[in-house]
Amino acid sequence: MHTPPDLLENTFDPLSLGNIHPTGWLLNQLRIQANGLSGHLDEFWPDIADSAWIGGSGEGWERAPYWLDGLVPLAFLLDDERLKSKVQHWINYILDHQQEDGWLGPIHDTNYGYQYDPWPVYIVLKALTQYYEATTDPRVIGAMEGFLRRLQGQVEQTPLTSWAQLRGADLVLSIYWLYRRTQEEWLLTLASTIQQQTFDWQAQFVDFPYKEKQTEWQFQSHVVNNAMALKQPALWYQLTHNEVDRQAVEQMMETLDTYHGQVTGVFSGDEVLAGKNPSQGTELCAVVEYMFSLETLLAISGTSGFADRLERIAFNALPATFKPDMWAHQYDQQVNQVICAIAEDHLYTTNGSDANIFGLAPNFGCCTANMHQGWPKLATHLWMQGPDDSLVALVYAPCTISTIVAGVPVHIEVQTLYPFEEDVHIHVSSEQPVHFLLQLRIPEWAKEATVRLDEQADERVQAGTFYVIEQEWNTPTSIHLRLSMPIRTQTRYANSMAIERGPLVYSLQFNAQWRQIGGILPHADWEVHPLTSWNYAMEIDREHPERSCSFVSRPVGTMPFSPEGAPIHLKMHGRRVPQWTIEHNAAGPLPQSPVRSTEPRKELTLIPYGCTDLRVTEFPTLEE
Repeated sequence: MHTPPDLLENTFDPLSLGNIHPTGWLLNQLRIQANGLSGHLDEFWPDIADSAWIGGSGEGWERAPYWLDGLVPLAFLLDDERLKSKVQHWINYILDHQQEDGWLGPIHDTNYGYQYDPWPVYIVLKALTQYYEATTDPRVIGAMEGFLRRLQGQVEQTPLTSWAQLRGADLVLSIYWLYRRTQEEWLLTLASTIQQQTFDWQAQFVDFPYKEKQTEWQFQSHVVNNAMALKQPALWYQLTHNEVDRQAVEQMMETLDTYHGQVTGVFSGDEVLAGKNPSQGTELCAVVEYMFSLETLLAISGTSGFADRLERIAFNALPATFKPDMWAHQYDQQVNQVICAIAEDHLYTTNGSDANIFGLAPNFGCCTANMHQGWPKLATHLWMQGPDDSLVALVYAPCTISTIVAGVPVHIEVQTLYPFEEDVHIHVSSEQPVHFLLQLRIPEWAKEATVRLDEQADERVQAGTFYVIEQEWNTPTSIHLRLSMPIRTQTRYANSMAIERGPLVYSLQFNAQWRQIGGILPHADWEVHPLTSWNYAMEIDREHPERSCSFVSRPVGTMPFSPEGAPIHLKMHGRRVPQWTIEHNAAGPLPQSPVRSTEPRKELTLIPYGCTDLRVTEFPTLEE
C-alpha cells in the first residue's frame, strides 16, 4: 500500500472554540443573529424542524447540517444556554443513531444517484469538530473514525460523484483534523484517495473556460462551488508538498477577480458565474463559503492578504445581504441594487424571479440553511496561534482572548470600533512572566499605520506585513495600533468608480420602502422599492479623492449594519443622469465614464455598503 508523505503543519492554528470571546459591536451582532433566523429556524422551518437528521420525515440532505455548522460556534461564542441545548440535542441524536457500519445520518435516495451520499456528512463533520473543540466530547473522535472507515470502503467501490466530487476539500479538512489528533496513517491514505477523486479545480483555472457571463447551470461554473474550491490547492499542498498546489490559490482568485470580481471582494454568480456588471448578483452561500475558504487559507499559509480580503467580504458583502434584524436574507445581493422585487424579467444567469428579495427562503432554501456560519466563524478566526509560541492578530474586532502560551495563561483584550474607526487598543496580561511573540497584521491599505507600546513613541509599520513584538510579558502591557484610513478610489466596470476607506466600501444612501409580500412575521418576505433618485454621477478627483469627500462619524450603536445605524457618513456632490434607468428590474447598464449632466448639483450621502438595503456602489463620474 502506498504510504502518503507527512502532513505539513498549518502556519497558524485556530484557537479552540471558547478561547475567543466577542465583545462590543461584534457581540451585539452575534446576539442579533441568535435572536433572528439562526436561533429559531428549528422551531418552524420544516427542513430543520422535521429533518430526517433527527428522525423526522423532512429533508435529510444538506440543510440541517448547514444550519448546525453555524449554530455550534454561535452557541458557544455567546455561551447561550438555549442555543447550547439545541446543539446538544442535535449532536446527541446524530451520534446516538450512527449506523452499525459507521455511517452518519439518514440513508435514503437523495436524487443524486446513490443512497449513501457523503456530501452532507462532510458538513456534519465540520460541525462535530467545532463541537469537540468546545467540549472535548470523546464520542466525536470515535464517530468520525467509524464514518471515515465506512467511507473508505465505499469510495474504493463507488468513487465520488456529484456534489461530493466537487467539494472533496471540505472532507479532507476534517480528515486532517482527525489525523492530527490520532496519528492514524490510514487517514492520510484516505485523504489521498479523496484528493484523486475530487474534481481538479486547478486544471480548470489553467485555461479558464468561464470568462463571460454564463447562461447554463453547470457544477463547474456554480458560484458556491468556486468559492469552496479556493481552499482546495492549499489543502492538497499539505499532503503533496507540491509547490504548484501552493501557488495555485492566488492564481485562482486573480482569475475570478479578473472576469467576475466585485468591489466587495467576492465574485458574481446568480447562480453561475455572471461577469463584472455590478447589477449581477452574488449568492449568499458563496459569501459565507468564500469567507470560510479564506479562514482556512489563513491558517495554512499565514498570508496577510487573505485576511485583507476576509475583512472586505465580512464587513461589506456579509451584512448587506441580511435584513438588519437578521430575520430575512437575500439569495442574491447586487453591488448596484436599486430595487428588490419579484420579477420575471431579470438579469440573473439561472436564478429565479425572487432571488433578490429579502425573506425566509427566497429562490431556494440552501442559503436559509447555510447563512449561519458567516459571523460566528469570523469571530473564531480573529486570532490564531503561530509558530514559536506566538499569538497572531489576523482580523480586528472587539474581543477577549484567553489561552495558554508556553504553559502560562495569557489574557488579551481588544478594544476597538474597527472597521468603523482606525484605532485598535490591545491589552496583554499574563499570570506570570512569559516570553512569546505577538504578531499584528498590518493591512495592505494601511500605508501610514503606527504602533505604540505603552508610553513609547509611535513607530511606523509596513503595510501588508505582520508587525512582531517579541518580549517577556511580565506586567500588563498596552498596545495602540492605528490603522490610518485614507479615502481611496477603485476603477471598476465601464470606467466607473467605487469609494473605499479602510476595509469598508461606501454606497449611495437613498430612501427605500419595505413592503411585506408574504410569510408570517417576524420571518416574512419583503420587497424593497426606491423612494428617491439613485441615478447619480459623482464629482470627484480620482487622484485626490479626499478633496471631494468629507466624513461625519456617529456613535456605533447596537445595530451598526443598518441604514439608520450607519456610524460613518461620507458627503460628496453629484448630478443625476436621467438616461440611466431601471432595466430588467435592475440598475441599467452603467454609463461609460466620464459622463455629462446638466442636472442640478446636489450633496449626496454615502454610508458603508454593509449598512445599506438599496444602494449604488459603482458610480459613473462626471466630466471635469
